Amino acid sequence: MDREGTRDAGGTCLIAGCGYVGTRLARRLAARGPVLALVRSAASAEGLAAAGIPARSVDFDAPAASLEDLGPFDAVAYLAPPEGLGETDLRLARFLAALGDRRPQVLLYLSTTGVYGDTGGAVVDEASPTAPGDARSRQRLDAERQAARWCGARAARSVILRVPAIYGPHRLPLDRLQRGEPVLRAEDSGPGNRIHVDDLVAACLAALEPPVTGVFNLTDGHPETLAAFTGRLARLVGLPAPAEVAWAEAQGRISPGLLAFLRQSRRVASRRAADLGWSPALDPEAGLRASLREMGFELSSEAR
Repeated sequence: MDREGTRDAGGTCLIAGCGYVGTRLARRLAARGPVLALVRSAASAEGLAAAGIPARSVDFDAPAASLEDLGPFDAVAYLAPPEGLGETDLRLARFLAALGDRRPQVLLYLSTTGVYGDTGGAVVDEASPTAPGDARSRQRLDAERQAARWCGARAARSVILRVPAIYGPHRLPLDRLQRGEPVLRAEDSGPGNRIHVDDLVAACLAALEPPVTGVFNLTDGHPETLAAFTGRLARLVGLPAPAEVAWAEAQGRISPGLLAFLRQSRRVASRRAADLGWSPALDPEAGLRASLREMGFELSSEAR
């Protein structure tokens, strides 16, 4: 469900980090009121401007001077990743400091369900304890706390969206399928939690509306293993399903980064979705079909 916005149409929304998710969010927000995208490179800013999205380049690791002349704004959607060092999100800290004494109505921070750590496949919801198992997730949890403190000092709404794996057009494991790479077999793989980018954008729009506040998990509600998800994609595009391998064999055939991701297992529940005024529109089958259609794929005859 995607409700119509009630945020003050005269106020600008800053989107800090306007990449894959942010660009789609900016297009939706631009139909409701002013938007300003903040991106790292001049080339990205020019590309967004050419697409009708006002944008400017900002050095997110030294933003003070580049934010001095910002006009008024009433909302901030912070989608930029941590800088990748340590366990504190210094990039967000510098960004918030550069905003000075500005007092937006709401700060939206896009976090990760990785803050719950590995639960061995057990269900986690918004009330579950956080126990991030890697530095990147600890940075995200630190950023959540920074955002909440900053908003608390300004009587602004803080909204944290904890997001699992994001997929959508041009963010599918097609290259791995075409190369014939294997996947971890189902019995060695925990449930995978995902959300389609358009459902995520709808949740971001809902999060910017009063009186929403607090932490929300997002998921499509259909956890399935990577093997099942990739096999579903293979069927839709008419490619062979990937071979499934055990952990021992996977060490030399699957990338270390993907294996590290797969080592953590949990089932994510969105207990507060009703408070957000949101529910996912796309299950994995519908989400993959929509993504492939947007990419111009002709679905295989068996998948129609």
